[in-house]
Amino acid sequence: MTSRKNVQITHISLQIRELHDALIDIASVMNRPQRDEGMVRDAGIALDRALFPLLVVIERRGPIGVVELADGVGRDYTTVSRQVGKLESLGLVERQKSEADRRVHKAVIAPKGKAMTDKVDAVRDRNARAIFKTWDAREVDDLVRLMRKFADAIKDEPASGD
Repeated sequence: MTSRKNVQITHISLQIRELHDALIDIASVMNRPQRDEGMVRDAGIALDRALFPLLVVIERRGPIGVVELADGVGRDYTTVSRQVGKLESLGLVERQKSEADRRVHKAVIAPKGKAMTDKVDAVRDRNARAIFKTWDAREVDDLVRLMRKFADAIKDEPASGD
């Protein structure tokens, strides 16, 4: 019985290694500046590449505080604060006082910013359809369900230093 348990543990360890490798590959592709530039260009919008990920996260997660936003995109708080100010000056986001703490301002997508992220979503949808064209619906459903399950589980885990 012990040898079977060791085989299972080894198999799980190999799967975890494969999962981690896949996540590195995905993150590498998703973080390529050329990818963001291409999506912005294909969407027909004009936006600085450094601002693009912030706008998308604000649209998806907003209202969101600058500290939480900076943590989510892996940037310094002061840099993100300045960049959110730029997004605000462009009319793409607005800042509103937090209901929980009136001293805190949270970024929320403005109508002009939402129109911009809608255009990007259309490009993202078109690109994803090309990627999944050989997948059957069940495979796509399984991927989405399992990725959501994994994302929910991993965000609840305490950081332990990759």
